[in-house]
Amino acid sequence: MPDTLNAPTTPTGSKRLLPWLVAVAFFMESLDTTILNTAVPAIAEALKVAPLSMKAVLSSYTLSLAVFIPISGWMADRFGTRRVFASAIGLFTLGSFLCGLSTNIHVLVACRILQGFGGAMMLPVGRLTMVRTFAKSELVRAMSFVAIPGLIGPMLGPVAGGFIVAYFHWRVIFFLNIPIGLVGLYMVDRHLQDYREEHTHPLDVTGLLLFGSGIGLLSYVLEVFGEHGADPFEISAMLVVSLVLIAAYGFRATRAQFPLLRLNLFRIRTFRASVDGSFFTRLGIGGIPFLFPLLYQVGLGFSPIESGLLMMPQAIAAMSLKLTMPRILSLIGYRGVLISNTVILGVMIILFATIGPGTPIWLIVLQAFFFGFFTSLQYTSMNTLVYADITPEQTSSASTIASTMQQMSVSFGIASASLATAFFIPDRFHSTAPEMIHGIHRAFLVLGVATIFSTLVFTELKSDDGAAVSQHHKLQHIET
Repeated sequence: MPDTLNAPTTPTGSKRLLPWLVAVAFFMESLDTTILNTAVPAIAEALKVAPLSMKAVLSSYTLSLAVFIPISGWMADRFGTRRVFASAIGLFTLGSFLCGLSTNIHVLVACRILQGFGGAMMLPVGRLTMVRTFAKSELVRAMSFVAIPGLIGPMLGPVAGGFIVAYFHWRVIFFLNIPIGLVGLYMVDRHLQDYREEHTHPLDVTGLLLFGSGIGLLSYVLEVFGEHGADPFEISAMLVVSLVLIAAYGFRATRAQFPLLRLNLFRIRTFRASVDGSFFTRLGIGGIPFLFPLLYQVGLGFSPIESGLLMMPQAIAAMSLKLTMPRILSLIGYRGVLISNTVILGVMIILFATIGPGTPIWLIVLQAFFFGFFTSLQYTSMNTLVYADITPEQTSSASTIASTMQQMSVSFGIASASLATAFFIPDRFHSTAPEMIHGIHRAFLVLGVATIFSTLVFTELKSDDGAAVSQHHKLQHIET
């Protein structure tokens, strides 16, 4: 198999700047998923609505992402990566500007959907451009750099949102994206390579309706599941309908000539292991950013800013140790890294259950630092293994499926953490700090064990799988 997914002809300067451009776009998208959380009370008061009503503002963005990601690959093939990526940044920036001008909750929700549409294009199209620009031997290092914003955005979001509300105005949260977006548009025009297919098949509109509505409804169910006042019958009915819609799409995808998502890619072992492994691993890992603020603020009494600062070591580890990850993959290979690293992450999540009122700050910081490193290694490994055995014709479909599953796993991870915590807390509305700590500790244990069990997905990998990307085989050859 050739070393490249295609024959890149990108100028050296543009190729060097491409990871920065994609990283900026990823940062905008990932930051916006969490920055509103700490600003909800202030925005609710300004718009004269109950804080609970702000749930629609938060969920509309993630719903938009889940629904529109599946068409991103087709749009990139049809209209070219430069045009689609520029349009994505432009729509996201425009949506941010309109959000900042919103005077009522209904307009704000509509603008958040526009933001989500732009964000849905940025993640898979940016990743697709990277895969088509860099040789497989360069992909790990390039994707390691690009993955950093996806890790630090959700960590910085709550702190940034609280800081802006405390010292500025809630509208600044949205206006912050405007200068970043304008710089991104300039860089796209100057440095982004334009990839497109000469011939594109028709868009699977029926598949889009089935899959989009099924995933959108399922994401909504996960957002409201377990909320006070939610009707269990209605939630159950929506869950059944969403699963029926998704199953109907799966049935159609196996028979359509040009399906929205090419599910036959799951026959490729490395693709199947990376996508399925990413999904099941994130059920445990993905809920940790949700549990940490609860533990630090509700359980231990830290302020929102202090809580955010305690999560910063994860981002620092991800940034400072990124350069070591290609070397680790070269030494051990994908199979060795993903099996051992997943077990390590599960054990570390279990160890978080030891954090209590008497735990020294330095120990909390140390645990967070190492967790950030191993989490970053996990995500980098899974995100790059996706393309190990993918042909140039399959890259857009592979990127779309991987991005869609990743977005779904974010909702599933938070939902699993929330449900695990609620199960061990008898009264989550009137719980004392010790009861909250006890419940969160039990949730850590459950999520840690679940993460360890997710290792089974990676056992189907062979020792030389993904060697063209990790360069594991070349290192073995040199050593022998």
